[in-house]
Amino acid sequence: MKIKIVILLLVGVFASSCVQFKNEMNSNFDPTFTHVVYFWFKEPNNHADRVKFEASLKKFLENSQYAKTKFIGTAPKATRDVVDDSFTYSLILTFESAEDQAAYQTEPPHLIFIEECQDLWEKVIVYDSEGI
Repeated sequence: MKIKIVILLLVGVFASSCVQFKNEMNSNFDPTFTHVVYFWFKEPNNHADRVKFEASLKKFLENSQYAKTKFIGTAPKATRDVVDDSFTYSLILTFESAEDQAAYQTEPPHLIFIEECQDLWEKVIVYDSEGI
């Protein structure tokens, strides 16, 4: 009986910590400065290119000391004329300041990501904005 109680207690603690971790990840959105990047691949249906890109991008984001919110997405099929679904990947990052975003541009993980993946895309568009 004691073993069952200990196991239930451990499961409860683990579940609680997972929820807390998820909440912390979702609460990191800092509206001070957003950096939104859209990538158009040369070969958007090339599975190997996608695997390479995602692995390099995730490694970069895990090691960035400046980016707070870190969202990687793909385009869903557009259902309205005003929605552009032509991009291959989107990246949304937030920063505590414009200065942090500028520092991120030259941090080694970001530069390594660009070096590893720049041959995959044919077009990149960036939209930066500051919160009001």
